Amino acid sequence: MKQRLCVISGTGMESLAEEFSSQELFSIRSDTPWGQVPLIHLSPGDVDLFLIDRHHSKFEDKRNPPHNINHRANIYAAASLNPSLIISVNSVGSMLVEFPPGSVGIVGDVLDLFSPPITFHEEDAVHVDRTRCFSEVHIQKILASKQNLGHITSGITVAQTRGPQFESPSEILALKAMGAHAVGMTLGPESRLIREKNIPHVALCCSSNWAAGLTPGDPSTPIKHDQVSNQADAIKSKVANCIASLIR
Repeated sequence: MKQRLCVISGTGMESLAEEFSSQELFSIRSDTPWGQVPLIHLSPGDVDLFLIDRHHSKFEDKRNPPHNINHRANIYAAASLNPSLIISVNSVGSMLVEFPPGSVGIVGDVLDLFSPPITFHEEDAVHVDRTRCFSEVHIQKILASKQNLGHITSGITVAQTRGPQFESPSEILALKAMGAHAVGMTLGPESRLIREKNIPHVALCCSSNWAAGLTPGDPSTPIKHDQVSNQADAIKSKVANCIASLIR
């Protein structure tokens, strides 16, 4: 039986499938109770690999902003594929000197205190444990890989903000004081729903910029979305290598 993996990615990763360009790509759609989700299917080696762009929009040439992402549709579609693992790829702003823009890291935990409630269980009280949101077995597999990964920072705690605006320096300082190492706008709700589906989960975070107020030498440096997107795009080959390390 083929291994089945599902990758959910976003900013700067629109062309991630091209990193597996030797494979024939198939575009499919998954019908969910929350709408259709477009997917790309390819088969590198003895594996079925499915990719979901979390920012997919019903409007041509548009991208769903973070606060409008249809997380329930995305995770329902991912779970319907019966994958052995879901891999999230998330762009983040870094608060760690050792995790500069252009780096890829592995998430160890999520700090999500401000997102609106989200669940697949609207009509019954279901309380899912989140003591360990991410699969340590798969994290160790990446770290032990002989793929060309370069330095990988692990154990990163990603703080969830609502967006779509970037954070203020004071917000970043508060999140850092609470234990965050990076900040993003998508992983919190995604990780909650994946836990409800009880599917092993790994989250790769791409350092796309310094968090607000933390740029070395110039704390007043503004954050620009096009630069964030370009930085994420530049490291997609590293992301693809991390994914390849999880293909047995």
